[in-house]
Amino acid sequence: MNEKQRLESQQVHAENPADKKSDKDYSKYFQAVYIPPSLKDAKKRGKEEVEYHDDFAIPEDFRGMGEGKKFYIRTYGCQMNEHDTEVMAGIFTALGYQPTNTVDDANVILLNTCAIRENAENKVFGELGHLKSLKLERPDLLLGVCGCMSQEESVVKRILEKHHFVDMIFGTHNIHRLPQILNEAYLSKEMVIEVWSKEGDVIENLPKVRKGKTKAWVNIMYGCDKFCTYCIVPFTRGKERSRRPEDIIQEVRHLAAQGYKEITLLGQNVNAYGKDFTDIKYRLGDLMDEIRKIDIPRIRFTTSHPRDFDDHLIEVLAKGGNLVDHIHLPVQSGSTETLKIMARKYTREQYLELVRKIKEAIPTASLTTDIIVGYPNETEEHFEETMSLYREVGFDAAYTFIYSPREGTPAAKMQDNVPMEVKKERLQRLNALVNETCALKMKEYDGQIVEVLVEGESKKNPDVLAGYTTKNKLVNFKGPKSAIGQIVKVKITGTKTWSLNGDMVEEATAIEVE
Repeated sequence: MNEKQRLESQQVHAENPADKKSDKDYSKYFQAVYIPPSLKDAKKRGKEEVEYHDDFAIPEDFRGMGEGKKFYIRTYGCQMNEHDTEVMAGIFTALGYQPTNTVDDANVILLNTCAIRENAENKVFGELGHLKSLKLERPDLLLGVCGCMSQEESVVKRILEKHHFVDMIFGTHNIHRLPQILNEAYLSKEMVIEVWSKEGDVIENLPKVRKGKTKAWVNIMYGCDKFCTYCIVPFTRGKERSRRPEDIIQEVRHLAAQGYKEITLLGQNVNAYGKDFTDIKYRLGDLMDEIRKIDIPRIRFTTSHPRDFDDHLIEVLAKGGNLVDHIHLPVQSGSTETLKIMARKYTREQYLELVRKIKEAIPTASLTTDIIVGYPNETEEHFEETMSLYREVGFDAAYTFIYSPREGTPAAKMQDNVPMEVKKERLQRLNALVNETCALKMKEYDGQIVEVLVEGESKKNPDVLAGYTTKNKLVNFKGPKSAIGQIVKVKITGTKTWSLNGDMVEEATAIEVE
């Protein structure tokens, strides 16, 4: 199907010759290649469409393409986007490009975009406005937009209409075709657009340039099948498709051999891992049970969905060891009625029962969450239910958001009937509770000795080191630079709302792995 789409796209190019990007008629392009989000069609997803490829290689014709050139990637959004950037950086490097930290001397600039919130989209278009003058000064500069925003028809059309200086647009399903896209952009007088509306394949052996040598992300699955009414991800990232366990375990073993101290298993809905397998019965709990035996001090996963958090996973996490006791468990609302409108497919009571099971099995567990306020039809009573759930669970922290409609989602068709001033007031009250609770949780650490994975110097003070505990608490302390990349013991001497201060006691002994 990928090849079919490419051929159809090429046919459209042939039928619409043009010397200028602005002159091109893209209407046929959308008919042939781009299909806008359709909840009805998306829910008919079939397993047969996903293909597994373990033979990725840089084509010989393209090797050396980047000799003497530099690339710059600006990343917006979630860890999945960060991981995609690592893959694209790996491909650039394999092509001979060198990385640069500034757009000023870059030969290729990519904006790896996020579609979750309107604010993220506005930032990207603002950045494109800034880059226009740079493109006019240096016509040979290649400028591209990729990531989740590229999967939205409205975004692509807006770029075509108002940002003719953009050279490339490509989506989340065809990052592995970056060499071909770059090559076409160098040769073409037209904007190169390669946005596949199909679900995407699983591509192994992609090169990566990881940030740092201490913590690493490992994609274990792609896409999401939950179709929460506010979320564009099932459309931009495609359906749930899991990597084979042997490929994941091999990657984690390789990272362990390289000396990484922490691995985060990634997925848009990470604990749905394995549900799409037809030949084996193998879920996230099974994968975690195998990975916990690998000699890496810390293993995390994100982001999970309450519906897929099964008893076996809880049982495995309770074994501890290198499986950390911090769980991010987005609830979004404490009101069953609002959860129903959101299509979260669980009730307040079911969420609280899951929390009870987790705390019973893992008494030390710290929970964090995501919450949206001001959803369509959210009443004051519904909001108070969210506040009471927050208190009842005793979350360590939360990411909080005001609802804003995203084009293409079912919620965008609902009446956005909560006034903005009410949304802001509710967010303010929720944040006050979150801050108060977080500060109290932090005070519990005063005088304790905690193990900190040291990530580097503090952003505010180069004389201070910073790192995180297993429960993902930020700790600032003074210590030797040799501690960077190591796990050390720190005695907490002071607490703030969002961080801890302390004194280094000694390097921690390695956690024994079964």
